[in-house]
Amino acid sequence: MDIHPFYGSEFMLVLITYDVNTEDAAGRKRLRQIARQCVNYGQRVQCSVFECLLDAAQCRTLQAKLYSIMDSEKDSLRFYYLGNRYSNKIEHFGAKPTYSPDDTLII
Repeated sequence: MDIHPFYGSEFMLVLITYDVNTEDAAGRKRLRQIARQCVNYGQRVQCSVFECLLDAAQCRTLQAKLYSIMDSEKDSLRFYYLGNRYSNKIEHFGAKPTYSPDDTLII
């Protein structure tokens, strides 16, 4: 598991995507567990896509949790590091309302 280093700001926006094989009950359970962990750290923006405003420690913790849940032979996780100047890197179109990653998450 490779942990991406953080540069500059204490917090950065991380886009997390996942693809979990749900052909069996174990896969469906992994899918729910991964989604539950991501909800604890950020905002769901698509079915298997989360935006998370994280510091380095939070990112390492979340990566470790997700890696321990996934089956590396069947599933995949992707982390996109958008940095601390993410606001000019995101455009939203369509029906779902947008939000600011800086807003307080209500869990």
